[in-house]
Amino acid sequence: MDNSSDRAIVLRDTPGRSTLAAVDYRVHELLLRQEQQERTTLKLIASENFASSAVLEATGSIFTNKYAEGYPGARYYAGNEIVDELENLAIERLKSLFGSEHANVQPYSGSPANQAVYRALLSPGDKVMGLSLPGGGHLTHGWTVNFSGTDYKRIPYGLHEKTQQIDYHRLRETAKRERPKLVWVGGTAYPRVFDYAAMAEIASEVNSYLVADIAHISGLIVAGAHPNPVGHCDVVSSTSHKSIRGPRGGFILSRNEDRYQELYHPKSKHNLAKRIDRAVFPLLQGGPHMNIIAALAVTLQEAANPSFRTYGKQIVKNAKALAQALLERGYDLVTGGTDNHMLILDLRDRPLSGKAYAERLAKAGIIANFNMVPGDPRHPAVTSGIRLGSPAVTSMGMREAEMAQISAFIDLVCRQPNDPDVHARVRRDVADFCAAFEVPGITNRKPGKSKVAT
Repeated sequence: MDNSSDRAIVLRDTPGRSTLAAVDYRVHELLLRQEQQERTTLKLIASENFASSAVLEATGSIFTNKYAEGYPGARYYAGNEIVDELENLAIERLKSLFGSEHANVQPYSGSPANQAVYRALLSPGDKVMGLSLPGGGHLTHGWTVNFSGTDYKRIPYGLHEKTQQIDYHRLRETAKRERPKLVWVGGTAYPRVFDYAAMAEIASEVNSYLVADIAHISGLIVAGAHPNPVGHCDVVSSTSHKSIRGPRGGFILSRNEDRYQELYHPKSKHNLAKRIDRAVFPLLQGGPHMNIIAALAVTLQEAANPSFRTYGKQIVKNAKALAQALLERGYDLVTGGTDNHMLILDLRDRPLSGKAYAERLAKAGIIANFNMVPGDPRHPAVTSGIRLGSPAVTSMGMREAEMAQISAFIDLVCRQPNDPDVHARVRRDVADFCAAFEVPGITNRKPGKSKVAT
């Protein structure tokens, strides 16, 4: 009997050669080009970072193959004894790092995590307060084009006109008047520390759930460079990448018991932790991505190392140094500076839009994103600002002195936004500058001398 046709469909790795290159050279080529881009550019997008080789190894591991619908000890598929241990390991590490009573590591990312929070705590049409998008908030905190702004009644809060920081006095007045069922504290473009104690006091006054979105600052919290919302908030949601340097996933922390159970969920048989779990699965998701949970467990192990505290604090030092250098060069910053990992350039007095400057910076090897500023007169598709972040360049080993040089690069491009020759020269200098530093997960290049622009 001829079994050649059966043998033909068996997958075999090619010895001595990259399997990806052997199977799909086009994707392999794109991967190499992406590596080259990340070796030679300044990654200043505040939501991006470099995952370690260990995290990348776990992400691409055979845990990708396993279906594990359900939770440890209660799966809907057989053969999950090992992945049960894996998920429990990630949960315990997460609870330990943040001091939380409960943790769920199955959300596919930050927005699905936030959606699960809504479904666990609220009913459609309930009032939700969140920092407005122009003020630095996130789409899922009640913005009109997002499910959170269509399925729930949005009550935005904003910033003080002079300080451009959260106006807690006005927030309290709005909360007392509107009496929302949930208040978000957190944002995607807010460069200052959140006052969790003040927010908890306000939320308690109006019997509101308080939920912190720490997607951007989770690594800073672990490092002790930013206050921990656990203890102040009913629920905490996050991505697992950004400043904590993990895979692209999400997680949710919460108390076990619901202080508003009798008020808002008197008929429920489940406590807060159980309702969170049931909202993630089976309400919103199917099988978890066990390879991502494996990579998260590795991330949490790395974050528990004392060196991570040094890293997280250096992120803030670098952001402050970059902010100060840009201020000295005459640039305006939202709130006048930063307390965390990001800063927002306010370019309303400049001739071009934030998008136009971001495009020119990218041509020069400086990767950032255009961003709205408070009171932005431009459309969100173009904006008047640029958001800059320090996590990735800090992961490369850069410190305050390098931030001064980065500010010089930025200034050269922004002062001559329509000169492609300047952009090309800066691009070459940025590549030489980056060559002196290691790129986690990509190269083990030893530091050396670099060519810089003046």
